[in-house]
Amino acid sequence: MSLDRITIDPEVMSGQPCIRGLRIPVPLILRLLASGKTILQILDDYPELEEDDIRQALSFASWATSEKTIPVTA
Repeated sequence: MSLDRITIDPEVMSGQPCIRGLRIPVPLILRLLASGKTILQILDDYPELEEDDIRQALSFASWATSEKTIPVTA
């Protein structure tokens, strides 16, 4: 899996993972999708994005959350 569209730079958005160095953080894309926005709506709102950017944001989130185990107590 290639994540070449996700960049992390301490000088951009306080080091949050962003799309291609733009000031569009991955968590923003995830929040928009979670709130019900479609990929087409996000692309319309952010014309500098491409569909592959959004798909890689999802892949990055999947990878990032699978790398850590958080114990759950009952």
